[in-house]
Amino acid sequence: MTNHPHLRRDFAASLVVFLVALPLCVGVAVASGVPAELGLATGIVGGIVTGLMRGSSLQVSGPAAGMTVLVFEAVREFGLPVLGVIVLVTGVLQIAMGVLRLGRWFRAISVSVVEGMLAGIGLVLIAGQLYAMAGAEAPASGLGKIAGLPGALVEALGDAEALAALGLGVGTVAVMVLWKRMPSVVRSLPGPLAAVGLATAAATAFAMPVATVEVQGLLGSVQPPSLSAFGELADVAVLATILAFTLIASAESLFSAAAVDRLHDGPRTEYDKELVAQGAGNALCGVLGALPMTAVIVRSAANVQAGARTKASRVLHGVWLLLFAALLPGVLAYIPIPALAGILVYSGAKLIPVRAIAGLWREHRGEALILMATAVSIVAVSMFEGVLIGLALAVAKTAWEASHLKLEVVDKGAGPVQAYLSGNATFLRLPKILDSLEALPQDRPVELDLSGLHHLDHACRTALENWAERHSAVGTEPVRMTSV
Repeated sequence: MTNHPHLRRDFAASLVVFLVALPLCVGVAVASGVPAELGLATGIVGGIVTGLMRGSSLQVSGPAAGMTVLVFEAVREFGLPVLGVIVLVTGVLQIAMGVLRLGRWFRAISVSVVEGMLAGIGLVLIAGQLYAMAGAEAPASGLGKIAGLPGALVEALGDAEALAALGLGVGTVAVMVLWKRMPSVVRSLPGPLAAVGLATAAATAFAMPVATVEVQGLLGSVQPPSLSAFGELADVAVLATILAFTLIASAESLFSAAAVDRLHDGPRTEYDKELVAQGAGNALCGVLGALPMTAVIVRSAANVQAGARTKASRVLHGVWLLLFAALLPGVLAYIPIPALAGILVYSGAKLIPVRAIAGLWREHRGEALILMATAVSIVAVSMFEGVLIGLALAVAKTAWEASHLKLEVVDKGAGPVQAYLSGNATFLRLPKILDSLEALPQDRPVELDLSGLHHLDHACRTALENWAERHSAVGTEPVRMTSV
């Protein structure tokens, strides 16, 4: 114990994280349309492999609800073998970005775009899992999922089996919502595990006619991609999916790292090394044909709050997942799918930053509009296009604000006309600058004060000098310019 003074705390924290991660690993896998064991495989790699690497000492990685929608679309469009290729290449790209020290640049991505991305994922996830709660098949598109919900609910109310499944799912959500209000002794058991455990007990005790998790065994589920699957890398759609995986997984992991750093006073995250660690984990997950991984804020927060001090807690949580998958896989067969859907509906709701939207709307309306536009685009079009739309809007907004310019003219009726330029004079505002200056009286001397400019690009400087020459050429006194 002297060599490992924090071992007792880390051991206890690892058990808490394991109990939180277990139902989430299984739930994310089932919702992604892959065998449940692949979710456990990703959790094991995230704990043991990524957990041992440098980067963030207390952050916990595994399959994330935020990737569920994208993974489901990839499996549906390209098949499970190609998913392994996509995840493998995603991991290689993350390693390359970390080695090239690009990890810190992910912090430059607009927070509104990231929150909009998570909100859009949350909306699609909730809509899709509501069908699973009722034992129905969800439409393929995001808009189709939302539009079809009223009809699916009406059908469920007229079907005894669907009603039983829906009741179980709603009950799971209710347990998750109310768990924080339970006595502290009860809350020592993680909410997701308690909700799934109660649902499983109810379904078994009352012999409820609901679907349960299909069990294949860890070794039976792990299927490395074949060489022929790598041929799909010639498909532009596959490459676009890889870019989406890389962007979303990296951004979610590094934003989670920043959030976890605020929860403890230990060593800070080394972003480039954390990106390499995430990439190594994803590369191995791709080789195993498993789900992609990201750092997960729910598990990470549970790790910190349980008293973890070193990376030993997250590594041990991976060991417990491995032992469970090896020794007790049959337990999964008792878990009702509507209960897992309920867990993900709750997780999806947590992805929608309602308070942040309200705060942004009051203080930064443009950022709030970018957030909402990104979320709506993801629902209406697709994940990749939605994120690109959000990034384009963020860049456009920044360009607009960066080119903000104000021209103030003071004309006392006699003497020179005084013109004051302030803000950022860029080529984007050049037409406005010239229109305003050329509207000044041609027969009066002009004093142009540029000292209020934060930035004057070459195009604007040249245009102002040319205007000054033209204005002076008509016989008035030369334009006097106070330089920036």
